[in-house]
Amino acid sequence: MTLRSAIQEIVLEHRRRYGYRRVTAELRRRGIMVNRKRVARMMQADNLLGIQNRELRLANNRDDELEIYLNLASRVKVCGPNQVWIADITYIRLNTEFVYLAVVLDAFSRKVVGWSLNRALQARLALNALEKAIMNRQPAPGLVHHSDQGVQYACRDYVRMLRDHRMMPSMSRPGNPYDNAKCESFMKSLKQEEIYANDYRDLEHLIESVEEFIEHYYNRCRLHSALGYRPPEEFEKESEQGNAEASFAASTLTYCKAR
Repeated sequence: MTLRSAIQEIVLEHRRRYGYRRVTAELRRRGIMVNRKRVARMMQADNLLGIQNRELRLANNRDDELEIYLNLASRVKVCGPNQVWIADITYIRLNTEFVYLAVVLDAFSRKVVGWSLNRALQARLALNALEKAIMNRQPAPGLVHHSDQGVQYACRDYVRMLRDHRMMPSMSRPGNPYDNAKCESFMKSLKQEEIYANDYRDLEHLIESVEEFIEHYYNRCRLHSALGYRPPEEFEKESEQGNAEASFAASTLTYCKAR
């Protein structure tokens, strides 16, 4: 359990850019002597092995298990809710273990529209957050869903759900996290204002506290500087009243002709 938690911590700290060799080297720097084959087996079991090598293959190769998608979020001018969603995963230390939080954020209002918290860093964690977001918002076709290239977002089940609901997958390039900045800003606020300020008895206590923070405080009450010091829900309501045509409409993309 200690070794698995240390591996997951290192992988998430480096945003899944490390393969098993670098993870093994970092473990040894921390005084944990372990064989790299064992690290590789544990990373494979937890879906933590990097997919950077697969990115170099042709995108239209049907034999690819994981497909990397274009960054569409940077081409969208967001003018209303449910046009661009941003998804990300972070870890939270709970007593002697690590648990994982997946969130889906609306890029227009910074509102958290879906989230999931669990011990397992598997595809189901991200899928649960996406299912909640879809149930809560019922978005129109054409929504752009943006994430990093993590295996949780590139796996077949996740991409299938996006396509079933006529969403367009979008992914950041390695080393360019700027399109996920809004989601990372939320994670930072959550940890500073809630996680680091409290002690939790167990996972159930943590889930209750995170739900209270997200649903009742962050979305409804917390003033957001980027929204003119208004809460996300209030910002959406004012936007809907002021520009009914833009509210809850599908986004449009502008493609530049190659020269």
